[in-house]
Amino acid sequence: MKIDEIMNRKVASIRVGASMREAARLVRETQVSDLMVVDADGGFVGVLSEGDLIRSVMPHYDELVSSGAAPTGALELFREKGRKMRNTSVDDLVIRNPITLAPSDDALRAAATMVSKQIRRLPVVERGKLVGTVCRGDICAAVLDEPPHPSA
Repeated sequence: MKIDEIMNRKVASIRVGASMREAARLVRETQVSDLMVVDADGGFVGVLSEGDLIRSVMPHYDELVSSGAAPTGALELFREKGRKMRNTSVDDLVIRNPITLAPSDDALRAAATMVSKQIRRLPVVERGKLVGTVCRGDICAAVLDEPPHPSA
């Protein structure tokens, strides 16, 4: 079974240079944990994870100590840091050169990679362009049920 038989062509993507606020909204709206980052021409740039978004606004230990914040005040520091960073570009958080798949790759290779590297979703790239993604659920459905996305 090839990736192009099971990949999802409807991809949650965001443009390079987008703000952290835009990324947070898209993560919430699409319910995905990884956004695919593309340039203005649809060229694949990398992956932005919701975990990296959260980590970027979490107060560091030294910030908590220097502020003298009690545990209850740490939440306010978290919110304040988020307010300050919401218009910051996501570019520094983008994972560039991530593991990618080609439409012609075998689904077993994708499954083995996802399990061994603890990755939930992989981008599918063809000639430098993002053409889809494959998640663990796509593979499970293809192997245990039926392909969730008809080939188009």
